[in-house]
Amino acid sequence: RPPIEVIPTGSISLDVALGIGGFPRGRIVEVYGPESSGKTTVALHAVANAQKGGGIAAFIDAEHALDPEYAKKLGVDVDALLVSQPDTGEQALEIADMLIRSGAVDIIVIDSVAALVPKAEIEGEMGDSHVGLQARLMSQALRKIAGALNQTRTTAIFINQLREKIGVMFGCGSFDTKVTLADGTREKIGKIVSERMPVEVLSYDPEIGEI
Repeated sequence: RPPIEVIPTGSISLDVALGIGGFPRGRIVEVYGPESSGKTTVALHAVANAQKGGGIAAFIDAEHALDPEYAKKLGVDVDALLVSQPDTGEQALEIADMLIRSGAVDIIVIDSVAALVPKAEIEGEMGDSHVGLQARLMSQALRKIAGALNQTRTTAIFINQLREKIGVMFGCGSFDTKVTLADGTREKIGKIVSERMPVEVLSYDPEIGEI
């Protein structure tokens, strides 16, 4: 089996942690984390490394927040960087699909998934329900570009942000929420679910007013 072609991340420790020496070519990569955790910085380092290897890079700036001077300090050739600042999520993903299918780019960064707002939401009225629109948009786009990426060996980096899940503030616990077990100990919901722990959880019965 031939070795996987990669684009170095710019961080030796991250390259080692990934196990293959960088971001794989021809694949979709998601870089996610809390706000201001260095997600765009990692992506720009990868862009710089791709350019140093003679590759062409594109940056879909859906956030409209790309700082050319900062990118230049990270080693990015901003004059050679293809930059697009789309107005809608559909426009951003259509541009990405077109660039990938052209075979002209080695790496494309989409910053960020959260900023890929569907046209219907942008043009709709305040208060309109748009639940699931973005999820459907992303699902369709990823299915469409996955095959093209493999053929053109383009690396697509999607930057995503960790956000609180809908419903957490109304009693639906997140994975970090701790619950009290029947033996009196407390454990995170995430650990119970991921490790499929056979536990008994204390619950309150409103009918009898007891735990």
